[in-house]
Amino acid sequence: MKINEVVLKILIRICRFNFGNFEKKEFKKFLNMGGIFALIIGIYWTLRPLKDAIFIQLVDKTHIPYAKTVSVLALLPLVMFYTKLLQRTSRERMFVILPYFYGITILCFSLAMLVAQGTPEEIMARSTFAFVCTKILGYLWYLFVESFGSLVVALFWAFATDTTEPVSAKRGFPLVVAIGQMGGIVCPYGIGGLPHRLGLENDAVSTAILGALTLWIVPLVRNFLKNTPSDLLVAFKEESSKTNDAPQHEPGFLEGLKLLVSNRYLIGIFMVQFIYEFIVTIFDYNFKLAAATQFSGVELSNYLSIYASSVNIVSLSCLLLGVSNITRYLGIGVSLALMPVIVGLALFSFLTLDSITFLFGLMVGSKAINYALNGPSLKQLYIPTTTDVRFKAQAWIETFGSRASKEAGSLFNMLLKPMQSIFGEVAGKGHYLILSGAAGFPLVVFWFVLAIYLGKKFNNAIKEKHTIC
Repeated sequence: MKINEVVLKILIRICRFNFGNFEKKEFKKFLNMGGIFALIIGIYWTLRPLKDAIFIQLVDKTHIPYAKTVSVLALLPLVMFYTKLLQRTSRERMFVILPYFYGITILCFSLAMLVAQGTPEEIMARSTFAFVCTKILGYLWYLFVESFGSLVVALFWAFATDTTEPVSAKRGFPLVVAIGQMGGIVCPYGIGGLPHRLGLENDAVSTAILGALTLWIVPLVRNFLKNTPSDLLVAFKEESSKTNDAPQHEPGFLEGLKLLVSNRYLIGIFMVQFIYEFIVTIFDYNFKLAAATQFSGVELSNYLSIYASSVNIVSLSCLLLGVSNITRYLGIGVSLALMPVIVGLALFSFLTLDSITFLFGLMVGSKAINYALNGPSLKQLYIPTTTDVRFKAQAWIETFGSRASKEAGSLFNMLLKPMQSIFGEVAGKGHYLILSGAAGFPLVVFWFVLAIYLGKKFNNAIKEKHTIC
């Protein structure tokens, strides 16, 4: 990314209020890192609405909880493969292997969509074999997109935390997220909604473009490593003499899990992510049900793509309005503790209001504030940790913390249909909402306590310059 010196100085001054003072080389580093993240987030946030829209078309909207359930088990071998690669190759090489795998696979899916997608009547009229293949393709597509969010996004942040010191990360990571939101704004509407605007009957064009963009991640990473000074690619280092005496972990697939369950700090990070995703999964399911009732096919893809772009518009607006100053001036603990308060208010609103417009706004707000405030704070929690934790334990937390919570939320959402069958549509929905509040509010309180604990542990580790685990 070549930037004129005058333009660079202007950008540094503009970013000073929202993110802090940057040195010139440091600012260039985070601009380049932000460019990579913008592409990843743009691809991911376009795949997400397409994941749901295509799955609903090929399978059924009521099967979403089942797809989320299966995804947890299906991701196990993928994480095993990911962990094995981490043992045998460098972080730079990983940013070649994963984009090539996902890019080529997305292109294959785009070819399949040419044949598989169709109206409900067309799908039902297919032969038994073709009908079953369509359903299987829908599930494979759903699981594939889920894995992209778990592995590629997690790899980026592992790479980012492993090449950034804590003081620099405090101002740089929010800037990276802000740049990333731009990709999340442009790509979903620009690519995801393209078939609807062109009058096409399937999403093959969108998925083909996404496959090509995924392959483009590789040259961007190579350019970043080539043009970033080596002294700016240094991770947090423990100064305590305990470093040499620390026990060495044996390599293996379960190492990340062992690291996770053996340390309260990592368990705390896991639980924070778990609780947030559990509650938002309940919101999300009800939103998708309402959307699928009003839209179908590429029209549903377009609507959900507008939702995805809206999330990133609000998230970017929060960052530009200085929400990251909460972390800079009040600390990690305060920024983490704000999220359960905000989600608690959102949960109360969810229990009292019911319309697709409200659910759209609720999902946009819940996702946006998480990406603008909670996300960068959680990523910084990995800085005072070892390389094994950043890559292996974080992969488990990002994959199974997120997926296990969505699994729990999906199991909870499976109660809706039986309750409506037993008590009737309206009364059944009422019982479901009562249970949502009974499960959600105690979790929000526990989340608040965890946020205070994690903030204190992080601050002590940075102050004393030692690794937590």
